[in-house]
Amino acid sequence: MTGESRMNFEAVLAKAIAKAASLESFSSEKALELIEIPPNSELGDYAFPCFRLSKELQKSPNDIALSLNSEIDLPKAFSRSEAVGPYINFFLERGAFAEAVLPEVLSKRGEYGKSWLGKRKKVMVEYSAPNANKPLHLGHLRNDSIGMAVSNLLEATGHSVVRANLVNDRGVHICKVMLAYGKWGENASPEGKHEKSDHFVGKYYVLFDQKSKEEAGLEIEVQKMLQDWEKGDAKTRALWKKITDWAISGMHETYMEFGSRFDVEFRESEFYDKATPLIEMGLKKGVFEKGEDGAIIANLEKFGLQKKTVLRSDGTSIYLTNDLALTKHKFEEYGLDKAIWVVASEQNLYFGQLFKILELLGFKWAADCKHLSYGMVNLPTGKMKSREGTVVDADNLIAEVKELARNEILEREKDVPEAELEKRSRAIALSAIKFFLLKVEAQKDLLFIPEESVSFDGETGPYLLYSLARAKSILAKARQDGYAKGAKAKSEFGKLTEKSEFELIKKIHAYPNAVQSSLSSLSPHTLCQYLLSLSEAFNSFYHEHKVLEAGEGLREARLGMVEAFAVSLENGLGLLSIECLERM
Repeated sequence: MTGESRMNFEAVLAKAIAKAASLESFSSEKALELIEIPPNSELGDYAFPCFRLSKELQKSPNDIALSLNSEIDLPKAFSRSEAVGPYINFFLERGAFAEAVLPEVLSKRGEYGKSWLGKRKKVMVEYSAPNANKPLHLGHLRNDSIGMAVSNLLEATGHSVVRANLVNDRGVHICKVMLAYGKWGENASPEGKHEKSDHFVGKYYVLFDQKSKEEAGLEIEVQKMLQDWEKGDAKTRALWKKITDWAISGMHETYMEFGSRFDVEFRESEFYDKATPLIEMGLKKGVFEKGEDGAIIANLEKFGLQKKTVLRSDGTSIYLTNDLALTKHKFEEYGLDKAIWVVASEQNLYFGQLFKILELLGFKWAADCKHLSYGMVNLPTGKMKSREGTVVDADNLIAEVKELARNEILEREKDVPEAELEKRSRAIALSAIKFFLLKVEAQKDLLFIPEESVSFDGETGPYLLYSLARAKSILAKARQDGYAKGAKAKSEFGKLTEKSEFELIKKIHAYPNAVQSSLSSLSPHTLCQYLLSLSEAFNSFYHEHKVLEAGEGLREARLGMVEAFAVSLENGLGLLSIECLERM
């Protein structure tokens, strides 16, 4: 992993501005914070607003811009500067810029964009967190996509990451499946029904909801079953193991297909009864109190939060009971500096309550707990509802988008061998789903449209893969003619002065900043938008200029630039857990 960029143009420019200002209170760090990138490159490549200096220098921002511009000693790679109103606009020297940026990208390759900003701090990212009573659905795919991308971003910036999954394998929701299977399952099995095991389990969750509308007593039976489970009743536990094994086995198949990976998998059944010491501590400290019905309550109203039940009146546990014990286990067992939960915005209140309780119990690390909230995924038909059976199952969605991708490939290329067709359609489908789920700011709800996601044009994963495959094709043809990974290009980069070349190199240079910005906001959509703009810059160059037919010297320089583009795009797609293809 590499450190800071060899040529950080913003930092170099900030030093020159601070030196010219000659004020003790105005450091290069403060100047760096103010430097902007103009919306239009005709206004310069960087801009410095002079408003902040007006009070100290007792001059108007316009006058400061004029005087400061005359004093600045322009760093290497900058061709000129000009004062325009209260701004100083700075222009890069295109050839020198290319000579500084591209060799660095080609020397670092897979390490380009990585840093040690995280200083090896240990972070656990918990994502997915399915209930073991039904298959994974579209919402889980958004959750997993965000969790994997955030984990990758953390690693790329020098953090030590533990990817965690918590399977909610006990509770009322599991007992509903158990009760329905016990009453109406007739000892059937997924194998006997030729069904994927988690889909088999999910049918009984839907069946319970249907039957409970007709038989009011079923809800009471479920509560009794949960009590029996917590008491360790052998018959209840045996049925529970059969149901949850089926559900979790099926989920693991989906994880493998989607590319979700974890370093550790927790089970709620392993922690539901470990919170007793914490509950006793809370009662002693006055954090918890007993309600009239015997339930243990955390009264959080003075903190602007609702009261929260910690333990039911019948002694059975809830999610919070488990999370109190598990969170303590995470920090103590894994030596964490931070813990992040990727969970939908529906649970914003819950995590506010959980973190406040941990703080009141006296755990200093409570301040290092972070809920990464994300919006809901809706369909053109409306919201998904698991118990009503209107959810889009992850397996079905992946299969549908694979078929769409397969058709797209065959429209462009008729005679693709079956194995290659399967490989490409899977990679394209997963890129389509992941990118569509990540390109929108995490906190926002999103409408998922499968047909749009798989398009080779527009803001899609397949568009990015297609751009990369186009670059790889150029490089493959060049290697047939003896081109060897930028060997001759380095001495020729100064020839890259055309506008579209310059705009592409600027985008390539912006990649490390895009990684850091995406991490600081904990929202991979920032990186997604950058990769779209990077690919747009490449395609604009591609349509305007020849690469392989350019003259000697310029040909090598352009090949090196195309290679640097491919490095940047491939690294960025890797952070989104998107597999790259040589051909589309």
